[in-house]
Amino acid sequence: IRYSASTVPILQYSFSSKTLSEGELYDIAQNQVRVGLSTIRGAAVPWPYGGKTRVVSVDLDLPALQARNLSAQDVVNALNAQNLVLPAGTAKMGSTEYDVELNTSPRRIDDLNRLPIRTVGGATLYLGDVAQVRDGSQPQVNVVRQDGNRGVLLTILKSGSASTLDVVARVKAAMPPILAGLPPSLEVREFADQSLFVRSAVDDVVREGIVAAGLTALMILLFLGSWRSTVIIAVSIPLSVLASLAVLSAIGETVNLMTLGGLALAVGILVDDATVEIENVHRQMALGKPLEQAILDGAQEIALPAFVSTICICIVFVPMFFLAGVARYLFVPLAEAVVFAMLASYVLSRTLIPTLVLGFYRKVHRPEAGHGHDPHSVHGRGLFARVHGAFERSFAGLRLKYRRLLDALLHHRGVFAGFFLLFCVGSLVLVPGLGQDFFPTVDAGQFRLHVRARTGTRIEESARLVDEIDNLIREIVPTAELTGILDNVGIPTSGISLSYSTSGLIGVGDADILVSLQPGHRPTAGYIEALRDRLERDFPGNLFYFLPADIVSQSLNFGLPAPFDIQITGRNQASNRVIAREIAARIRRVPGAVDVRVQQPDDQPKFHVTVNREKAGELGLTERDVANSVLLSLSGSGQVQPGYWLNPAIGIQYPLNVRAPESALGSIASLESVPITASAPGTANGQLLANLATISRTNGPPVVSHYNVAPVIDVFGGVSGRDLGGVMRDIEPILREAQARLPRGSTLFLRGQVETMRSSFQGLGFGLLGAVVLIYLLLVVNFQSWLDPFIIITALPGALAGVAWGLHVTQTTLSVPALMGAIMSLGVATSNSVLVVSFAREQLNRGESSLAAALHAGAGRLRPVVMTALAMVIGMLPMSLGLGDGGEQNAPLGRAVIGGLVVATLATLLFVPVVFAILHRNTATRPASPTP
Repeated sequence: IRYSASTVPILQYSFSSKTLSEGELYDIAQNQVRVGLSTIRGAAVPWPYGGKTRVVSVDLDLPALQARNLSAQDVVNALNAQNLVLPAGTAKMGSTEYDVELNTSPRRIDDLNRLPIRTVGGATLYLGDVAQVRDGSQPQVNVVRQDGNRGVLLTILKSGSASTLDVVARVKAAMPPILAGLPPSLEVREFADQSLFVRSAVDDVVREGIVAAGLTALMILLFLGSWRSTVIIAVSIPLSVLASLAVLSAIGETVNLMTLGGLALAVGILVDDATVEIENVHRQMALGKPLEQAILDGAQEIALPAFVSTICICIVFVPMFFLAGVARYLFVPLAEAVVFAMLASYVLSRTLIPTLVLGFYRKVHRPEAGHGHDPHSVHGRGLFARVHGAFERSFAGLRLKYRRLLDALLHHRGVFAGFFLLFCVGSLVLVPGLGQDFFPTVDAGQFRLHVRARTGTRIEESARLVDEIDNLIREIVPTAELTGILDNVGIPTSGISLSYSTSGLIGVGDADILVSLQPGHRPTAGYIEALRDRLERDFPGNLFYFLPADIVSQSLNFGLPAPFDIQITGRNQASNRVIAREIAARIRRVPGAVDVRVQQPDDQPKFHVTVNREKAGELGLTERDVANSVLLSLSGSGQVQPGYWLNPAIGIQYPLNVRAPESALGSIASLESVPITASAPGTANGQLLANLATISRTNGPPVVSHYNVAPVIDVFGGVSGRDLGGVMRDIEPILREAQARLPRGSTLFLRGQVETMRSSFQGLGFGLLGAVVLIYLLLVVNFQSWLDPFIIITALPGALAGVAWGLHVTQTTLSVPALMGAIMSLGVATSNSVLVVSFAREQLNRGESSLAAALHAGAGRLRPVVMTALAMVIGMLPMSLGLGDGGEQNAPLGRAVIGGLVVATLATLLFVPVVFAILHRNTATRPASPTP
């Protein structure tokens, strides 16, 4: 059973000491530290890893038991009968009521040695005659080492939708009071703090947003030439962001990497809303209108077109809600952040911006009869005035050249339209070569290596192997870049802790090695590849594979230890395992496939005990008697009849474990000497196991896995140096061939990231088509026409072509973030295209020809279209660089937006006017029709 994929480790504490034993360390971590942290909201604290589980050990003396005709079961029965924690009641005597206590539970561990077991011939046999009771520990199956020092590891996990930063902050605040009461020799160290990565990633996103806003403000200042307008826009952006955050908080979202990424994504659009409003007011002011009238007319003129543009951009985020699983969990908050910021920006642009314009321009606006001032003129002889003047002259020259180019294209519209469409269709050829990944790989400054020694390896040998691997890691990773190495060898003693494990543990031969690197380290992937080559060469016969170490990748794997999981289910396990091995062998030859292995081996060495039932029956013994006696001797009474001893000094119960010492069962002969007695005393004499059974060597599976109740064999694998989609395309023919050879009743499934990636791509694809249809229908209602909305959306193929080229040039694979960037570019392209077509429609209604209307629309809307595109491109530039922790995750989004908008802007300014001229060539001019 595995817990939710959202329950991932976010912080670890290692406990070590030069004076405390491993048992004492485990006792402190389990009964004091873990208890103190278990009440923290949002934190899940499983049992500690490593150390030695403190128990009251009852070490049986097998020869002494045999000599006195006793068995381990007799010892257990005596302990359970005489070690009790039971109330005796109360007694009322006189005016006082007394609590009555019994000595049913010895107050000291040593007192257990004096418990009587049996009286024979007037002589009493005590527990100490056949066993030694001591303060001990369970046989160790889990070893934890921090930089070579043995200790105990306590893992803090984030449960459900809790905030990583909040949970880590609460845990760190709770630790000092807990540690204050612990021994001073205890050394506690924080390790693998995921909040550092999350906080750094969040800070980087905020920094990118600030840089983007600053660059955009400079661009606006250059275009508008007015510090007043720039300040107004700069005020509206944070207010829109704050409004979006308020709504996100109201619906239960948190400030995280995805919501902040959405707000950073929206900066360019927020600038556009305010800029268009101010630009239109300036245009009204240039006509010589009084300030108040210019503001009212400007706001009224664009209220409906701006609303339509805003809704168009919001609609393109509808596909986010078609995602499933972790992709929906990650990107729906991003979409919500953008949509809420857009709606807030629209409201502020219609209300706050006009008010601020009135306040800032009241004293500087001097309307004159019939004309006003140039809204883009800057008076004075200062440096900025000269720079702005030069920019305006350059832009005027650009407008003139653009007008000439558009005029030429309009006269050769058929050729250009065909060429552009051919370019868009031809750009689709790039898409298969891009590759497909669910999400980009994130370098979180740490990596996890899983080691699986030969099946059946003792934990002592596993620890020695891991020690040699640690030395190899220190040889490859420079000391200056190494923060620490944490080894977790074997399997946890608690089934709860095992449930939280995502590394595919199957026995004491397994180990996880977590390597943390210093800030400024070289790429983690380089160290992983170097280790992968050396491990296979230096440690043959052992299995090694790398696991995701950062919080994002662990969530994306849904608790699996690999990006893809090929499952073969069915009752015919032997045949299924053979096919699984063949599949794994063939996949290992696929370029880019790494760490391919069959999860469930079948070569665990075993001793098979064959009981002679007839002989056992003659001696008054049953198969249950034999099983209980062997189990009790080898594994302890906790597996048969659990018992506990209460420490009255601290009020903590410790398990009583009756068993033979491991050293006493070091050979087959000693195993054959295990005494067997009947469950019911006096019904049979004790016998040795050798008198009832034979022991033979065999092999078998160390673990049996199930999926939806059915037995399953898993083939796990990862990807390196190639995209996940490309690797899976090469693997699928192998799976189809294997599917045809499966035994009857067996089935093959492909699960993991690839399954989620394909469902996410499919959901985005259907959602995208639906968004385009919704946008078209919205425009039809607004324009009261079927033709003009079609002209508007002809800019979208250019946006998609630009996305393909943007990803191709930057060598970025197609992923969910990249598809989100494509969706975003479609929304902005539609918004810009609305400006051009609506203006052209106005000119057409005024009696101009379709060619003239298209030419005037392109030249007249050049400035706002270029400003909008530049605002988005500049806003996405810091994100597209992928700098900082976690920057790789959103870099494809920024690159897709930039690529899509560059080509979409060219399509809006060149292709859309040409299409308008072509489709309206026979349109007769008529009185004004409804326009946006």
